[in-house]
Amino acid sequence: MARGKLRIYLGAAPGVGKTYAMLSEAHRRVERGTDCVVGFVEHHDRPRTEVMLHGLEHVPRRHLEYRGTTFPEMDLEAVLSRRPQVVLVDELAHTNVPGSRHTKRWQDVEELLAAGIDVVSTVNIQHLESLGDIVESITGIRQQETVPDEMVRRADQIELVDMSPQALRRRMAHGNVYKPDKVDAALSNYFRPGNLTALRELALLWVADRVDEYLQQYRSEHRVRTIWGSRERIVVGLTGGPEGQTLIRRAARLAEKGAGGEVLALYIARSDGLTSTSPRELAVQRTLVEDLGGTFHHVVGDDIPTALLEFARGVNATQIVLGASRRKGWQYVLGPGVGATVARDSGPDLDVHLITHDEVGKGRGLPAARRARLGPVRILAGWLAGVLGPALLTLLLSAVLPDMGLANDMLLFLALTVAAALLGGLLPALASAAVGSLLLNWYFTPPVRALTIADPKNIVALAVFVGVAVSVASVVDLAARRTEQAARLRAEAETLSYLAGSVLRGETSLEALLERVRETFAVDSVALLERETDTAPWTCAGSVGAAPAVSRPEDADVDVPVGDHVALALSGRLLPASDRRVLAAFAAQAAVVLDRQRLKTQADQARDLAEGNRIRTALLAAVSHDLRTPLAGIKASVSSLRSDDVAWSEEDQAELLAAIEEGADRLDHLVGNLLDMSRLQTGTVAPLIREVDLDEVVPLALGGIPEPETTVTLDIPETLPMVATDKGLLERVVANVVENAVKYSPEGASVLVAASALGDRVELRVVDRGPGVPDDAKDRIFSPFQRYGDSPQGNGVGLGLAVARGFAEATGGSLHAEDTPGGGLTMVLSLPAAADRPTASGLSTTATSG
Repeated sequence: MARGKLRIYLGAAPGVGKTYAMLSEAHRRVERGTDCVVGFVEHHDRPRTEVMLHGLEHVPRRHLEYRGTTFPEMDLEAVLSRRPQVVLVDELAHTNVPGSRHTKRWQDVEELLAAGIDVVSTVNIQHLESLGDIVESITGIRQQETVPDEMVRRADQIELVDMSPQALRRRMAHGNVYKPDKVDAALSNYFRPGNLTALRELALLWVADRVDEYLQQYRSEHRVRTIWGSRERIVVGLTGGPEGQTLIRRAARLAEKGAGGEVLALYIARSDGLTSTSPRELAVQRTLVEDLGGTFHHVVGDDIPTALLEFARGVNATQIVLGASRRKGWQYVLGPGVGATVARDSGPDLDVHLITHDEVGKGRGLPAARRARLGPVRILAGWLAGVLGPALLTLLLSAVLPDMGLANDMLLFLALTVAAALLGGLLPALASAAVGSLLLNWYFTPPVRALTIADPKNIVALAVFVGVAVSVASVVDLAARRTEQAARLRAEAETLSYLAGSVLRGETSLEALLERVRETFAVDSVALLERETDTAPWTCAGSVGAAPAVSRPEDADVDVPVGDHVALALSGRLLPASDRRVLAAFAAQAAVVLDRQRLKTQADQARDLAEGNRIRTALLAAVSHDLRTPLAGIKASVSSLRSDDVAWSEEDQAELLAAIEEGADRLDHLVGNLLDMSRLQTGTVAPLIREVDLDEVVPLALGGIPEPETTVTLDIPETLPMVATDKGLLERVVANVVENAVKYSPEGASVLVAASALGDRVELRVVDRGPGVPDDAKDRIFSPFQRYGDSPQGNGVGLGLAVARGFAEATGGSLHAEDTPGGGLTMVLSLPAAADRPTASGLSTTATSG
């Protein structure tokens, strides 16, 4: 059964019109005769959206009861039974009500796609899982409902639904998004122009990256080699020399001139070419390019200009940045250099920038090595020098220089043999020695034009010539082969050094490592396959590139086994046996990365289980003592009041009722803290961030503080700015912190609550004169079920400060402990200041708690 196709309308923000666009597409499909139904679409009481639902077939919803309330959800079974061609499923990131088949709605969509049903859905950019931290830093709100990025990336079509911040705010002001009673709060909080602009940019960049992936995939599948300048992508050729930092910064400035410009720094591991390598300088340049938002790439190439151009065309680059040559003037006799060659062969679609720098003309740090492998041009030149060279030299000596003497003639022929060895290797040199000896015998050794030799000394001379020629050719060829081996080993050492460095840096991304293998060995795709047993089918643990071999290692061009159950599969070209050693190191590292990822997942799960067990143990201890104590008091008081054996006076009855009330209050406080801690651990705290005056919140927080003999002094200046926080959560934080300070303060002592502004933050300090806490215990007191010394004054389960810190961080603030000068403990609550600084009424007074 063919998998269904997924189309997603991606919104830059709520209210931009995703659902409306989805319903418009549904009407177009119905008009074309497509069997299209509504699986679940929520119109949120928006009239225009509700009108668009008319005329479409609706699959009846399933109603589930949860905590005394009935919630409608998509009936997945009914949709599967109906089997339409297309189904509309709104709000992809929605969390289903407990009792549904799947936890998340995107999992429902996965099942529909697997059943061969096409799905059209919607999601906002803030619900993408990878963008959670960024969205929280922009809006101050952590999205609890998320969808994996890969789910959205795999969509067959993604359409961005965008709107300018001003237009969206006007739409909201007209009541087209929220009800009138919610418009003001929304416009002043989440839907501020700055928030909407940032979310819009985030959506545009994310979609641009996805479009770029589509383009790369299309170019790879259709083997497009020409450059499509759809986006400025700049490749910087690095040599490991000191000029690299200059090139990277210049490339970054060029990228900034084009929207969405990207910098790719490239080092090609070869002994000749761009430069010799300084590992320390190359590491510094890698850090620099990553700090500037670019990427670093390390490949091996036989020919530097060709490898550089192939890489640039492979990533669809539009510009190449190279440094002006560091060679001295006389070295240009050896060739035009890499920069000139790249500029000549780049073609009209790839711009090449040669950047001047301080190292121009100063020479290389290490001498350039001979080419490790002889190309066809070099071999042809060697054969020409070895075969035609002696003939041409014979004509020259016979016609122009007939009286040079046999010794000089032999030296000239020997020079040709050495030249043939340098150009083409051993075989052209041996051919040169053979042809040269014959020509010397025929034309220059008496008697001439005959193979006989009259003088025995000339026989010795010719024999020495042949011996020297063969020896020189052998030595030159041996040196060339040793140079080739050295260059190869050097390239392997650089590659292995980079691989070892990635291990030391803790790079644990399997996809990044596989991409590095693909680039290093210039293949189309790489996949890491594994299986549980020798007879089990292979599964793909990770892959990069187009059309990787994901079924069997044998389907790939090159496969490297790692043990019995893991294999690295490369597709695109066959690799020589000499590459297997480095490839085996990459394969072993890939297996290690895979194991490390699984161990990390298991460690995280074990850590969560251990933390859960610890909390459950502490909760049982708390329930067995701290909760049973007030229950016992209430039970005793109620039993006494109901007893018929004793006639209680009004004073006694009032005292027993007061004991019941006190026990109930203690129970309410303990249970409240337990519920708050549970909300924090499950991530269900959803703060409503608004501008709040501290002088409005703090007095309310002191209302339930016990110990009436303890005084609390408030000092909140009139010039203090408002803070951006959740008023209810802030009240709980202040109440818990002040209650803790009062609990540990000696009798008759005063607790000071003072506020001050510090930059863009507002600090609220709660100062007590109690016993204080050592430095090594200042963080432990904020852990659940922890009480310093384990012998607190009063009753509690040790959750007050843990809840306070959790609520503070949930609202964008922080809470930490400091020593009070002169003795005691100071709790510092730091809150973000609001954008404006209105003048508060101020508060500076002394209050009695309770």
